[in-house]
Amino acid sequence: MTVETVRTWLAEHAPDLSLIEQSASTATVAEAAATLGVEPGRIAKTLALRVGEGVMLVVARGDARLDNPKTKAEFGGRASMLGAEEAEALTGHPVGGVCPFGLATPLPVYCDVSIRGFDTVFPAAGSRTASVEVEPERLAGLVSQRWVDVCKLA
Repeated sequence: MTVETVRTWLAEHAPDLSLIEQSASTATVAEAAATLGVEPGRIAKTLALRVGEGVMLVVARGDARLDNPKTKAEFGGRASMLGAEEAEALTGHPVGGVCPFGLATPLPVYCDVSIRGFDTVFPAAGSRTASVEVEPERLAGLVSQRWVDVCKLA
């Protein structure tokens, strides 16, 4: 599963959204912001988290960090990031390309309110060089269980 899985998912669920494929890396927030020519906050990073026995994805603005007390209050426990191998196995996407589209395993996805401050954001799209531009409300409508407030600005 890679960018092709995302391409197929988008064709079915959001055919008006186009993949933005780059020759330069968009694997980190800094690389994505530089490659796409946008501020780091507009990069919608997808965090693969474990809370207790559960695994979930949280989509947050690129320059935000998880707030441990908020995360514990929202999800009932302390969150830890999945390792690269487990994240790729569960999502079907490599770290640096993890996104909420075309997942290998159905996982709950939550959008953090931190992305609401932008007209559009850029989540990854299944590879370290692909992304999508989408309005935050549209993104949440396509993939999210609900909005959460679990981050703070770095």
